[in-house]
Amino acid sequence: MDQVTDERLERYFAVTKQALGIAQKAPRNDEQAVAIILDMAQRYVSDAEHFAKNNDKVLAFAALNYAHGWLDCGARLELFVVDDDQLFTVDVD
Repeated sequence: MDQVTDERLERYFAVTKQALGIAQKAPRNDEQAVAIILDMAQRYVSDAEHFAKNNDKVLAFAALNYAHGWLDCGARLELFVVDDDQLFTVDVD
């Protein structure tokens, strides 16, 4: 697929916001690192909302991917207690 459709953008908004909500409720220990990661993810989601509102689907999609990348980073570094391998790149035993 070579286009960012409204449906795809809505799906990525939903998935990223779901992951952000889970991460916010599951910090592990390093408060400063967790705060930085959550702040960056929230900023990228906000940017994505701004781009979507201005009908720039490509930049909105890119911002959502950056947001989710920050969340995945936190999950891989075990800064969040998460075990959902559909929302995060974590190994589930």
